[in-house]
Order: sequence, then C-alpha cells, then structure tokens
Amino acid sequence: MTLRRLELSIERLSKSGDGVAEVAGRAVFVPGTVPGDRVLAEVFEQGKAVRGEVLEVLSPGPGRRSPICPLADRCGGCDWMHLTEDTQHEHKRHIVVSALEHLGGLGPDAYELLPFVFSPMPYNSRRRAVLHPVKGRLGFFGKRSHTHVEVDLCPALTPPLESLPGELADALGTALKDVDEVHLLEVGGQISFALMAKGALRPKHREAAQALIRDELVSGVVLVPGAGKGAPELHGAAVLEDDGVLYRPDAFAQANADVNRPLVEHAVAALEAGPDDSVLELYSGNGNFTFPLAAAAASVLAVESSTVSLGLAQQGARKLGFTNIRFVEGDCEKFAKGLVKESKRFDRILLDPPRTGAPGIGEWASRLLAARVVYVACDPAALARDAADLVAHGFVPRTVRLFDLFPQTRHIEVVMSFSREGAGGARPSS
Repeated sequence: MTLRRLELSIERLSKSGDGVAEVAGRAVFVPGTVPGDRVLAEVFEQGKAVRGEVLEVLSPGPGRRSPICPLADRCGGCDWMHLTEDTQHEHKRHIVVSALEHLGGLGPDAYELLPFVFSPMPYNSRRRAVLHPVKGRLGFFGKRSHTHVEVDLCPALTPPLESLPGELADALGTALKDVDEVHLLEVGGQISFALMAKGALRPKHREAAQALIRDELVSGVVLVPGAGKGAPELHGAAVLEDDGVLYRPDAFAQANADVNRPLVEHAVAALEAGPDDSVLELYSGNGNFTFPLAAAAASVLAVESSTVSLGLAQQGARKLGFTNIRFVEGDCEKFAKGLVKESKRFDRILLDPPRTGAPGIGEWASRLLAARVVYVACDPAALARDAADLVAHGFVPRTVRLFDLFPQTRHIEVVMSFSREGAGGARPSS
C-alpha cells in the first residue's frame, strides 16, 4: 500500500457517504468530508479503489460543522454528524434519485417525489442500539472496522437510553465477560434490553437481570443463550408496547419512533387497500404495518422469517382483536414463489425487505395479479434494482417519499409505490 500526502478538493458525496475528490482522473473516497472541503489527506490504494484519510481540514465546505459528540471521528454510529441537517437532507435526496436513475433506469420524471419527512429530533432519536463488550465497558463498532469504541454516553439515543451504555457497563460488571452483544430498546419511556450470551446462560446473567429490574434501571431483560444452548428467558416487563404493537429488544424495530408513525401512515395510504381487498405483506415483522393494513383491508397474509417477531405480531393481533390476519413463518422469497405456483391472487402487496432487497418481486407481483405494490426500502441501490424489475413486469412507478429515520448518518428509508398497467392503477397524468 503506497501512501501519498495530497491536498484534495471534495466535489461530491458518494452513495456510501464518503466525500469524493478527483486525482489524475481517478475518484478518491475520503470519509468525514463534505463538498467544498479543501483537505490535506493521506491517499492510498485499497483494492481497486483509491481512498484518503483526512490529516487536516485546510478550508471547510459550506455544509460542514463541528460534531456535538467527541467520539464522532472514531465511532461508526454517526458518519454524517459533521454535516449540517440541510446538507444531509440534500445529499440523501440525491443518493435516492441518483440510484433510481443510474441503477434502476428511472429518471426523476418517471415518478412523483413527495415532500421529505424529517426527524423532529436531529439528535436523541434512536430508540434501539446494538452494543458490544469492550474491555469491561460497552461500545459501538468504529468507523468502517470491527474494532470497538467505548461509549458511556450517546447523544444519538433517546433521552432514556442516552446514558445507559455507561450505566449498564457499571451494573453488569463481570457478567459482560460471556456476552457477545447487548441490544437496547426504548418504547414510550420504558426500557428493555437483551443480553446475547456466547454460550449457555449462567446464574450471574440472571442475577444481573433481576438486580437491574429491581433497581428500576430497566423494565425488563431478555437473556438469549448462544446457538443450541436453550431458549431465551424473559425477565420482568421484557415485552414493550406502543399503539398495540409489541416489541422485544432481541427483535427488529424501526429505530425512530417519531418518523415511524408517518412512515406507516404513508405506506398504508399509498397501498390504497379497501374493505374488499386482499393484501400480501412480505417481511411483516412484529406487525408495524400489519395492523393498520388489517384495519383497512378484507384480509392480510403476513409472512415473516423471524420466530420472535412473528410471535409478537400474533400476540398483538389477538390483543387487538383482529381476525382477518393469517400469519406464516418462513422465507418470503420461497413462500411468494409457492403462492405463484398455486395460482393465488392478491389485490395489494406491501413489502419491507432487508438491505438485500427482494429479488424476483416483479415476477411475483405480476403473477399474483396485484394492482398496487408498496415497497419500503432501507437501501436505495436494492430499491432501484427491484423497481426496475417491477417496471419490467408491467408496473408503473407512482410516488417516492423519503423518511429520515437515521439523522446524522447516510442511511435513509424510502417508500415507493407502483400500480400495474391494466389493473386500474396507472399513474394519473399531471
């Protein structure tokens, strides 16, 4: 690896969130920079890419600011804290529009870009986090590495969680030695966390959990043994509730409660499901979208691979009195292919896949004869690929809307809606 010190002018941000400069016709990717920066950097080749590490900011760009967190230059949790909110929003919008155009073949005139939904709290917005033991403390992964950065206080977390990393490390003590991860969750001011053990659960894990509940530092604890070492144990009020949706710290939940509400409202409204419609929901999780869908549609078939998430959704549905939801545990791709083979039909499809997206969605949706598809995406590149697949199978893009669930980072949630040509859902001219 050859190192060179160069002065660089940052021209733009890449889809990975790094600043980009041009040197001898090659792109140099420089983390921690903003367009307009003039920096002194150590430049090196890493595989096929050229990267730079900032040594000094010689002249700051207009979107730069000083991060409020002293760990921002090392911690991997907030890679855009050095950008103003307006700059973050501008570049998130650009990343999504660019991905749809260059990866999906869909220019800005192919859909209606609706107003961006910002987080009302630029900080203290994340209600969940995954921490790792580091020398008797707790921390996050460092920037682009698997090394750990010790964190006692995190301004990205909601106020009830903000100081919890340090407080938990103090309280857990030696119980951390046999732990892989600690998952935090806050819902409505109540806190639950999960200890993910390396092997079998030990008495000290149970004793620590009970002490934390007794001292009212948390409402509940989930103790999760290593693979093949038994079932999870729930202590105290480990399951939390918000608007009928149940949550556990060892299961997925959208990180920003304030933005999740308009996200769900918009996605359900965009699907336009009526009282006579059947809905297929793929990657249905704990019922975040399922219950509003069931309130609007005749029936919902909800498919989810996580046993914990599906169990929470089933429990929530019973408490809310829904009788028109059928839950299925399984791989969504395999199950959708099975529905196609059985010549099943659905009026609407809503999906919220992981970062890998939903390869094959175009064929499934067209052969299931869905009139509307709403795709909730956490990765713009996967969305662009799958949007192109839907278009290739006769679907028309309708709307795109961005939701900033992850302020201070490059990550963005996107909801894109489609209608099928010939199914009464073509995008109206405007």
